[in-house]
Amino acid sequence: MDYQASLLYLESLAVFGSQLGLKRIERLTELLGHPENRYATVHVTGTNGKGSTALMTSAILTKAGLKTGLYISPHLLSYTERMRIDGQTIDEESFAAAVTKVRGAVDTMLREGLESPTEFEVLTAAAFVIFAEKKVDYAVIEVGLGGLLDSTNVIVPELSIITNVEMEHADRCGGTLEGIARHKAGIIKEGVPVVTAATGEPLDILRETAEEKSADMFVLGEDFSAKAENFDHFRQVISFSSPLLGVTDERFALRLLGTYQIKNAALAIMAAQILKQTNPSITKEAVAYALSIAEWPGRFERMAIGSQRILVDGAHNPAGMRALRDSLDSYYKEESRVFLLGILKDKEVEQMLHILFRPQDRVVLTRPQSERASDPEAIKAIADTMASEVTTCGSAEEALDRALSLVGEEDILICAGSLYLIGELRRLIKEKNSIASSIPVNFYLSE
Repeated sequence: MDYQASLLYLESLAVFGSQLGLKRIERLTELLGHPENRYATVHVTGTNGKGSTALMTSAILTKAGLKTGLYISPHLLSYTERMRIDGQTIDEESFAAAVTKVRGAVDTMLREGLESPTEFEVLTAAAFVIFAEKKVDYAVIEVGLGGLLDSTNVIVPELSIITNVEMEHADRCGGTLEGIARHKAGIIKEGVPVVTAATGEPLDILRETAEEKSADMFVLGEDFSAKAENFDHFRQVISFSSPLLGVTDERFALRLLGTYQIKNAALAIMAAQILKQTNPSITKEAVAYALSIAEWPGRFERMAIGSQRILVDGAHNPAGMRALRDSLDSYYKEESRVFLLGILKDKEVEQMLHILFRPQDRVVLTRPQSERASDPEAIKAIADTMASEVTTCGSAEEALDRALSLVGEEDILICAGSLYLIGELRRLIKEKNSIASSIPVNFYLSE
């Protein structure tokens, strides 16, 4: 199959939806010769921050001279974004070749009378194949959903990272915070160290699982910590400390903004310290350089159209909205805010909006490109009680034009609510910049 044919094949698998369980992926990887066992791995899960943490961890490994794969989801515009090697998105030819190889194994499963793998399972297997064929030293693998029954959980990593545990996907992960925590604890393997920023009851459950598996656990706020030092409009500086490691206030510059990235960076730095035990090339210099250049589209990402300032953020649940609001209050406390939002219907909409909005904020609502999208009019009925002005638009393009009409030089436009939406908005913003060919303007953060 070529790239377009591979996309059509993946689309045909969407009918199977998202089905948790390991039987299909276990047989699929067996038929492929277990490519996931041909390199070392780091496994990352969590309600929020797992993508950024995975990115920073992979960047550190790359800058340490280790050939490193990164598998993430979902993508913003192209499926190839999900699989990267040394920071570079894989090419369409390699993607199509891997999907073609996996399809052969799927056909064998069907002839055996087995259930068809899902789209995500095929993508996961394709990533395993690509990383094996490209002979990576490490692959950093982000969980798709939960952990225990996620298709990525066939790997036995050198290190597990659990960023945090909040209420999300409860319908698929036990219905309660305890159930969600147990699903995320499912990536903990026998004797494999764990790094986490979880707190409260979820942390207790992770500890219990780690003790059962004789896995050392390193906890943010206990074994290591990080705090903000300053920012210079383009980077923020943090200090990292670990009494366990005898480290006090080591300073690192982060290209990634957002107060929540301080915690994510701390997890990546601690992960690097653990992996350093078997990889002495992971030096402080490698860590510092990786963090200073790591970029993550759609995570408190600064964009602009002429002099109009725009922030694009993938916040799509209450914890993400809380992190976004904290960052806005830290960096843009005085600016007037216009929000462009689209939210999926399985989210806690009222709670999310209550966290995010101030009474004076203006809001434009639209529908993300997903069959799970909420009706903007239904969200408007809630938002009308929380913000000063709320309008709805039928398409992302119409919504962006409407939002931009509200944004002056002293305002800031924040696009959030769903990764399905912000991928489309990023494309539209870039197109508008290309058409306008505007002269770049400085994009300063308020003091």
